[in-house]
Amino acid sequence: MSENENKMRQLQKETADAVKEVPEISIRVANTEDAATIARFVHALLDELSGGEGATIAEIREIALGLIDGAGVIAMIAYVDNQPVGAMTLNECAAIYAGGKFGEISELYVDPDRRSQGIAKQLLDSAQSEAVARGWKRIEVGAPGQPEWQRTLNFYVRNGFDEVGPRLRRLV
Repeated sequence: MSENENKMRQLQKETADAVKEVPEISIRVANTEDAATIARFVHALLDELSGGEGATIAEIREIALGLIDGAGVIAMIAYVDNQPVGAMTLNECAAIYAGGKFGEISELYVDPDRRSQGIAKQLLDSAQSEAVARGWKRIEVGAPGQPEWQRTLNFYVRNGFDEVGPRLRRLV
């Protein structure tokens, strides 16, 4: 079986596994009063990705307070039964290659016990709506390292993102 056939079968399996009863999901734009909620989700994301070696939740809350309601940052919270179950941060960026302004998803996290229920997809749909409203030509996202996080990459590909290569960083 070819590599492409294996990838397609894996995507089909994950899609079938993801077909569960979808709860009533609502998404709203966060404000500074939601900094603790956003911080909780971002902290959980960073803990999951780094094995617990990230910033403290208090540090993340302070950063969130400084960024939420900023000119280029949109934070969104997903709710099920009036309880926050996930969050996403979306940033306005600009680049010549992108044709001007575009959006970048910096963080997206859903509580583990609420995954595969359509919540992350709803957050992506909200990002898409925001992009259209702002006249952006694209949304970009960086997926975590592969192959450990293949399921995450597959999720984004299933939801219309194209894999364009690794993202690099340089700390200053």
